[in-house]
Amino acid sequence: MTEEILINFTPQETRVAVMQQGVVQELHIERTASRGLVGNVYLGRVVRILPGMQSAFIDVGLDRTAFLHVADIWQPRETATERPIEKILHDGQSILVQVVKDPIGTKGARLSTQVSIAGRMLVYLPQEKHIGISQRIESETEREVLREKITRLVPADEPGGFIVRTMAESASDEEFATDIAYLRKTWADIRDKARTSGPPTLLYQELSLGQRVLRDFVNPETTRIVIDSRENFQKLTGFAEEYTPAVIPLLEHYTGQRPLFDLHGVEEEIQKALARRVDLKSGGYLIIDQTEAMTTIDVNTGGFVGVRNFDDTIFKTNLEAAVTIARQLRLRNLGGIIIVDFIDMENDEHKKAVLDEFNKALARDHTRLTVNGFTALGLVEMTRKRTRESLAHVLCQPCPTCSGRGEVKTARTVAYEILRELLREARQFNAREYRILAGPDVVDLFLDEESQALAMLSDFIGKSVSLQSEPSYSPEQYDIVLM
Repeated sequence: MTEEILINFTPQETRVAVMQQGVVQELHIERTASRGLVGNVYLGRVVRILPGMQSAFIDVGLDRTAFLHVADIWQPRETATERPIEKILHDGQSILVQVVKDPIGTKGARLSTQVSIAGRMLVYLPQEKHIGISQRIESETEREVLREKITRLVPADEPGGFIVRTMAESASDEEFATDIAYLRKTWADIRDKARTSGPPTLLYQELSLGQRVLRDFVNPETTRIVIDSRENFQKLTGFAEEYTPAVIPLLEHYTGQRPLFDLHGVEEEIQKALARRVDLKSGGYLIIDQTEAMTTIDVNTGGFVGVRNFDDTIFKTNLEAAVTIARQLRLRNLGGIIIVDFIDMENDEHKKAVLDEFNKALARDHTRLTVNGFTALGLVEMTRKRTRESLAHVLCQPCPTCSGRGEVKTARTVAYEILRELLREARQFNAREYRILAGPDVVDLFLDEESQALAMLSDFIGKSVSLQSEPSYSPEQYDIVLM
């Protein structure tokens, strides 16, 4: 399946759309003000050790302290016993760490002391001495050929190990040698800076999104990379000439009048990817709810009526939903625990066919995931590795009116709250008059249906109550002013 990559640049933001057969499959957004941290190497300082959790908090110069678990502390392979964290680290200690997971929600960045530096063909492991091969390279013969090639290119007396990346299957000795030299130089620069700096210090920053596209996203199916900025086209061409010469023929500078993302329908897809409801071509639809703990996806038939019977309708809707869900997971970058509630099916063959279709669609996903079969309740449980914020978390914030609930109180509910608050205020303060400031809907309710209730309360407390409509107030907002 052919693939195109579109890159939209503005001074504040870089956006990348991965297209297959003209349809958006993935969206990546990086903002200048909040670039991702995964891959960054820091010289940090231990600020607190938690023996009970076998963890430590490390100050690396970010807004929140980062988190280091004992399992992520590199120890030589010859170490016979695993030592507790309080025997390895102490408060105030300088430590070289790498971010393996971005801060998500209220959680700080997750760290590791095992550094890995990614190149085009290889990942360099300065503290290791073995050569590994990507699991995606399945041919045992090919794996052995690659292992022998790297062993031949790396002198036995030089430190460090390598992992051969998937895209290196057809790489030449020259490409490998260039990558090895680049990675060793990068590590040498990191060590030199660490020796002359005090914590907290950023020692190495992962490549920008545009550069990572050339290093990581390109695969044999990629036919072109379209860039809508002349300046960045030139910068990426220069980067490609030095590190990824094979992708140079794929680079194109877009000069059209119409915005690149508008031309290919990407802007519309971004808006759809932020919606809770996703319509299916058959007339069915998905409801996607994202919470702190998990994401739930509910499949509904909607107005779809099968050609033969209801079972056929359900089966066809679920088949279409399986493909759409797989795409939505990539598009929205949904991670963690995901629960899919397909429409209940009685036929076991239908269940197997839907699960097979789901796994087939998920096979295009580059992110590590696991899928369990149907549970006793008819749900499909799965996990998708979460390494960065979802699209919704990047582009949106909780609604200030409903605080993320997705609902607001009715005008009547707010009106009754105001009556109770008035009674409390009257018992505490001896005001001459009380004035209610509230949204138009609440004030209208007090003037009409609840006018008697307001009059009775005014009579009970022995004070006059006036109303003032505030169009700028949210549906739940109100104030009671003592006059």
